[in-house]
Amino acid sequence: MKKLIVLILLALIIGACSDEFLAHDTLYKTNDHMFFSWWGYQDVTAEDASKSQDQGWWGKEIPYIPAE
Repeated sequence: MKKLIVLILLALIIGACSDEFLAHDTLYKTNDHMFFSWWGYQDVTAEDASKSQDQGWWGKEIPYIPAE
């Protein structure tokens, strides 16, 4: 019974996230982005920042609007 409950919860969690995840054709924007995410994130260089800007690793920018 516990396994069934865990499987149902897991299916609900995966199902809720899958629409956004499946909307993209890949998880990483470029191979440089993948390598940075796997190994290079601990020692960020100016070159990494430049690549991320040029290749658009971080998607659309959403402006910050402070609450009134």
